[in-house]
Amino acid sequence: MSLKVLILGVNGFIGSALTEAILKNKTWQVFGMDMRTDKLEGSLGNPRFHFVEGDITINKEWIEYHIKKCDVVLPLVAIATPAIYVSDPLRVFELDFEANLEIVRKCAQYKKRVVFPSTSEVYGMSQDSIFDEESSNLVLGPIHKQRWIYSCSKQLLDRVIYAYGIRDGLNYTLFRPFNWVGPKLDSIYSSKEGSSRVVTQFIWDILHKGEVKLVDGGQQRRAFTCIDDGIEALLKIIENKDGCATGRIFNLGNPKNDVSMQELVTMLIDLVKSYPGYEEIGEKVKITPVDSKTHYGVHYQDILHRVPSIKNAQQYLGWTPNVSLKDALKKTLDYHLNKPALSLNDQEAA
Repeated sequence: MSLKVLILGVNGFIGSALTEAILKNKTWQVFGMDMRTDKLEGSLGNPRFHFVEGDITINKEWIEYHIKKCDVVLPLVAIATPAIYVSDPLRVFELDFEANLEIVRKCAQYKKRVVFPSTSEVYGMSQDSIFDEESSNLVLGPIHKQRWIYSCSKQLLDRVIYAYGIRDGLNYTLFRPFNWVGPKLDSIYSSKEGSSRVVTQFIWDILHKGEVKLVDGGQQRRAFTCIDDGIEALLKIIENKDGCATGRIFNLGNPKNDVSMQELVTMLIDLVKSYPGYEEIGEKVKITPVDSKTHYGVHYQDILHRVPSIKNAQQYLGWTPNVSLKDALKKTLDYHLNKPALSLNDQEAA
């Protein structure tokens, strides 16, 4: 089966890894749009990869044409960093909801299959010990906690997609990544205090500042998932053998990799010290507790746990994640550090 797959946000963490996996393991063609190509060095030039530089809020005719042309559409463009939820919530809503809603509507109009990235954040402050796609309530904080605008935008699109499925027979799959980590997650050579995803923020802090700030003492727990495991599940979803993924929601996470932020940073420091030339940097790192209101502002709110049920993915996709957190973090650090140690100034210029 040779599919035509449209990936919007193809240069992102998930999009770039998915494109590489498709070109390596499948015969499918990938049509991709993004505003940059820095994560696509291994895919550019492949005759089955068709890239255009563009913005989903501007290049609407190109997008509509390729939705009609392709078999499967993955709208992966979104702002997914908590600091921006708090500092610029309208920007989050305009891109994550409004711009993506137009794409979903085109998929419904042209009867095209959409594989949409929901988020583990839709579960919000649910008190369930394990989050279940079918039964867990989606519980968000009060309006002034603007942190939840991302979760709310994604949840509303989930509901819109589901409604199109019921009314118009839209062929869809929703997937909810639980803290995917790996190479190319974020740059570790530029300062984005509070706006990078937590693993790359911690790595940046370790290498550049010698100090890691643990918000509210680092007691929050997350179940981290290696990008390799996540991409394996996405390939199964796109292939959709015997309709196994049609009309379903999948948590894609690794319950075995459930750790606190305090445990995570300790693991990262120990791993950094194992790389030649980085021993002294790792030894000097300080861990400093910081209040969330001071760090993110008064509009921030968090939850202490976020563990997925993955029974749907196991039952319908035959998928179980296999990569341990330590191995996932090592893959991430290998990508950045597995070379002769440079001075920090040299690294920033690299």
